[in-house]
Amino acid sequence: MPAPSPRLLVIIPSWNEEVTLPQVIEETRATVPWADILVVNDGSTDRTSDVARAAKAEVLDLPLNLGVGGAMRAGYKYARHHRYSYAVQLDADGQHDPRDIPRLLEACESGPYDVVIGARFAGRGTYVVRGPRRWSMRMLSVVLSRVTGARLTDTTSGFKLSNTRAIRVFASNYPAEYLGDTVEALVIAARAGLRVDQVGVEMRPRAGGTPSHSPLKAAIFLGRALLALVVAISRPSENTVMEVTP
Repeated sequence: MPAPSPRLLVIIPSWNEEVTLPQVIEETRATVPWADILVVNDGSTDRTSDVARAAKAEVLDLPLNLGVGGAMRAGYKYARHHRYSYAVQLDADGQHDPRDIPRLLEACESGPYDVVIGARFAGRGTYVVRGPRRWSMRMLSVVLSRVTGARLTDTTSGFKLSNTRAIRVFASNYPAEYLGDTVEALVIAARAGLRVDQVGVEMRPRAGGTPSHSPLKAAIFLGRALLALVVAISRPSENTVMEVTP
């Protein structure tokens, strides 16, 4: 008899993603049919909530837009409350390929690791960034590799899988600030003694809808990324170590 599949929750933070969300849910269900899908509707003003329910996903409706960090904290609280073994963050715009979820899960189980990042710059795909954004990503990777004790090449990826220990930490301490859901989350993970690794994934073009960040905002990514890192490292550590105990 084959071993039972671990309880996996796919968390999809969504803000005005009615166009792309049905396809993302369909692909996810086809790839990991035994997983549960939770759409966190982050204060959308379109039909995001309606299309998610029509696709038979669980839905959390937030009363206002909190950003990815706030939406993911709500998702992690849901995962902790319902005692999931793993939770994976998947973007609603179709850029993350659900077919990579089993690879993240395999790496997490075999490591063993507590957090596995789906990395865009780890030997798979042709995703390229240039200019200040590229410089900042490289600098963040160098610093956060030292902080976490792992060799990381993509520390701003939102595609990541967490096990029970990480779910407990993130349900209480997941940051809501800009880039906090990626940069500061890794600092929090390191301070809590969580083991971090990455798996190379291929980023796809956005399937539709409107990007949440304009070209102007992308141009100032460098300053904001460095500021987020400084804040993350200098912020007093919360009692995250206690969160990882069974």
